[in-house]
Amino acid sequence: MTQNEFESLPRIDLTTFFLSISSAAFMGLGVGRSDAGAPDFLLAKQNIDLLELLAEKTVGNRTPDENQLLEKLLYETRMKYVEVRGKSP
Repeated sequence: MTQNEFESLPRIDLTTFFLSISSAAFMGLGVGRSDAGAPDFLLAKQNIDLLELLAEKTVGNRTPDENQLLEKLLYETRMKYVEVRGKSP
């Protein structure tokens, strides 16, 4: 990566971090993947657990928007996990 490319990357903040982790959970569940591989439940669960850990450890240090986003991401990733797990043999 060149210095210009590095400097053009958006700044990482808590919201971006939450979104990145939830994206990894969804990818583990096969959401947005073009391959037909089996879901990686361990990867998905690990990322959901990481979101839960961040929720616990950042209490009182998040903005209302960050609180709302984190709650929504936790709900959506958990529900998708249950849905995909239920369809898996």
